[in-house]
Amino acid sequence: MIHTVDDYLLQGCMRCPLGGTPDCKVHSWLAELKLLRAIALDCGLKEELKWSVPCYTFQNHNVAIASAFKNYCSISFFKGALLNNESGLLEKPGENTQAARLIKFTNVKDIVSNEAAIKAIIYQAIEVERAGLEVAFKKTSEFDMPDELKDVFEKNQEFKAAFEALTPGRKRGYLLHFSQPKQSKTRTARIEKCMNKIFEGKGFNDRY
Repeated sequence: MIHTVDDYLLQGCMRCPLGGTPDCKVHSWLAELKLLRAIALDCGLKEELKWSVPCYTFQNHNVAIASAFKNYCSISFFKGALLNNESGLLEKPGENTQAARLIKFTNVKDIVSNEAAIKAIIYQAIEVERAGLEVAFKKTSEFDMPDELKDVFEKNQEFKAAFEALTPGRKRGYLLHFSQPKQSKTRTARIEKCMNKIFEGKGFNDRY
């Protein structure tokens, strides 16, 4: 268990067996993470530890998080979809991502050479929070529902009721997860695997 960003930089997020070992991904990007930390703080953001990673906030609103991955480290903006991307640095974390945008780095040099652009993006994100702007998410009804899920609903009304009782965000997460495979048998397997979590009211990314 870690409690501060300093703990994170020393031990990692501790969410996998590599935490606290030399093989932790955080140790591969220490110089980069420390530089991103300095930039965020220099822009006036407050540093907190959330979800076991460094989170930078403005007036109690989440603005960005810094993360370490196998092939890169990043700074990710919660409402990145609302930001101007003139610099071209912001990317979608995934094809179906609606709000977040991130900037990937693989060396300190790239951070240093883009520091002015990174700060400009952070200042934009602060203004988004100051203005109280929100990302307009697609409604759950706008997401595709695979035929395999419809079939399960027809056969199992209790499961349908459990799914309908989920929060909109959890429903969207499952619909994306179920719709991704190209093969019907894979879609069916995903639905069956997630049934217990859905009956328990949990989202796809929630832990048991």
